[in-house]
Amino acid sequence: MKTLLVDKKSGAPIRVKVGKYTFGENEKIIISGPCAVESYDIMINLCKELKALGVHMLRGGAFKPRTSPYDFQGLKHEGVKILSEMGKIYDMPIVTEVMDARDIEELLPHVDVLQVGSRNMYNYTLLKELGKVKKPILLKRGMSATLNEWLNAAEYIMSEGNENIILCERGIRTYETATRNTMDINAIAYIKENCRLPIIVDPSHGVGIRSLVPRVALGGIATGGDGIIIESHIMPDNALSDSKQTIDMDTLKTLIEKVKQLESIIY
Repeated sequence: MKTLLVDKKSGAPIRVKVGKYTFGENEKIIISGPCAVESYDIMINLCKELKALGVHMLRGGAFKPRTSPYDFQGLKHEGVKILSEMGKIYDMPIVTEVMDARDIEELLPHVDVLQVGSRNMYNYTLLKELGKVKKPILLKRGMSATLNEWLNAAEYIMSEGNENIILCERGIRTYETATRNTMDINAIAYIKENCRLPIIVDPSHGVGIRSLVPRVALGGIATGGDGIIIESHIMPDNALSDSKQTIDMDTLKTLIEKVKQLESIIY
């Protein structure tokens, strides 16, 4: 069997540079923002707060895959425009999800990192197309994917020429129903030891319960995560998507301070 490009034995660790930030080095990268872009006014007020707190990159969904077809599925093209403008105003790299290979061309001029969501980890046609672009790819683990399946999804991207991949552990579906998913802390440690790619943690989807999100985020950092991607909002209870797992600005501020404390201990 051909040696996987993602394996550490196949080469040096990969550092993924996004603007002035680099995934895989000592600084833990903080990515935050709403699950879905809701309006220009909400985004500009939120981004002002995020920038002041020291958040490195802005996340926000323009195209939202939802379990129910009747749930809010994002502003789509208008959402992309809003994200692009926020990135320019606040000098923050933009992370947003791409659901269809046909949308890649539209997103490329406006987005700094293209995210592959859990549902699309197995979409090999999309992964191959993303392998042909030069933008960094944030590859979330499928909700029931084994580590081998996840790394082979990354391999689909790398085999087409794009090595700028950031893995994202976002919890997996298990028999446990007390939380939204089961955060696989083992996976983070395993990836750091065996894989060339940087890995970040998504505690929001990992547990789905607002009060638990900071604890799980810190657990992911302590286990070796290179950063976190976390859902935040000025008024979390009013968020149109994933409100129960979205944290407010005060909670985010405290979490960022604790992440920096962990950095000083680890390094």
